[in-house]
Amino acid sequence: MKNIAVAPRVKVSADGHGVVSHAGMGMVRELADRTGLSTQVTVALADTYRGPWVYAPGDVFADLAAAVADGADCIDGVGQLCGDREHVFGAAASTTTMWRLVDERIDAAHLPAVRAARAAARAAAWDAGAAPADQDWLHIDIDATLVIDHSDNKAGATPTWKKTFGHHPLLAFLDRPEIAGGEALGGLLRTGNAGANTASDHIIVLEQALAALPPAWQPDPDQPGDPDKPKVLVRCDTAGATHKFAEACRTAGVGFSFGYPVDVRVQDAVDTLNLGSCWYPAIDTRGGIRDGAWVAEATDLVNLESWPPGTRLILRKERPHPGAQLRFTDADGMRVTAFITDTPHGVVPGQVAGLELRHRQHARVEDRIRELKATGLRNLPCHSFWANAAWLEIVLAAADLVTWTRLIGFRNQPGLARAAINTFRYRVLHVAARITRGARQLRLRIDATWRWAAAIVTARQHLRTAFG
Repeated sequence: MKNIAVAPRVKVSADGHGVVSHAGMGMVRELADRTGLSTQVTVALADTYRGPWVYAPGDVFADLAAAVADGADCIDGVGQLCGDREHVFGAAASTTTMWRLVDERIDAAHLPAVRAARAAARAAAWDAGAAPADQDWLHIDIDATLVIDHSDNKAGATPTWKKTFGHHPLLAFLDRPEIAGGEALGGLLRTGNAGANTASDHIIVLEQALAALPPAWQPDPDQPGDPDKPKVLVRCDTAGATHKFAEACRTAGVGFSFGYPVDVRVQDAVDTLNLGSCWYPAIDTRGGIRDGAWVAEATDLVNLESWPPGTRLILRKERPHPGAQLRFTDADGMRVTAFITDTPHGVVPGQVAGLELRHRQHARVEDRIRELKATGLRNLPCHSFWANAAWLEIVLAAADLVTWTRLIGFRNQPGLARAAINTFRYRVLHVAARITRGARQLRLRIDATWRWAAAIVTARQHLRTAFG
């Protein structure tokens, strides 16, 4: 039977007034001011101007970071996002001014000052309520990723180990499991052919990450057991398992948990453990038994004298997931992985199984990188290497602003705090609103039928209350 129902026709016209889309972006932009990020960046870049400026460099930087958090992936897109909403958020700099900030002002000499400005903003955000609830351990995850370039005129873009073409940045995140995403502590833009296990690059990123922490949360190298300081652990895959980087962690007063290659020595240790039935059940995040996975310590079965004193070797064997292809290192149909750590006995609940669970949670860094690529890192828009390094700092700042917004504004809204970035944009940042003026006030009225309208209003009140 043919349906003859006709949908009602809607008349479309371009004569609306007092309407704004992406109204939630103002919350992220306001947070950049309240944490002092815009002010600190202005101080850092003040000497790059010969005379007075029309738009303070920190305001331009904050506009860039807020627009990138909102989904812009190039500077032209930032100019459109900011310029289309001047009637709500105030006048914004031109696209040319934004290009000049990235391409000229934030150079190699000024990047450390911009990183210090981001660290000061982090300290203000943590004082306002974004600090970790668990003051016992801080977990810093370091990992590299590939940023594909589709042109050969970008400085530093070279063939990569995956036979692609682009850059190979190394990133450090502070794991924040209570929300979706982590805090972007540091990043080093590298050429595409940079080595995966380059110890010097890992040391630089570690230094950036530790400097990005508020002073009260930084480890004391002279007193690594200070009870007033939180303990810091650095987690990496096998790319970070180098003797030089392990010694650097020990010098900095932080622990380490590195992936370890399954070589012949480890395979012999697996055989010995199998003969002695020395495997224990692995545990999941809730402390229950993890089905099909076992752990064991092989510190006494492999010579670890070349590593820092106290280094331990932990092994895990598990049934490969359905469809996985077995490898030479898989014994008796079991997938074997290994990692080393310098955490002593009795520190982590669950003993060996607890250490394995803690290291396995390093896999969350892949989610952090995926979120970062959805927040501006998928594209490096500039030709100059240092301009792209400046863009990387803007991307890291954008990720931090979103994270602090979740931690302070949406802590009591797990559905929004743990939502992926694209979902968070759809529900919060891209919300539509109407502008009204009355009683000498400018009001932004969010659509009352929007499912998350009340949560957005409450979050904005939380942000303003947190910073006084």
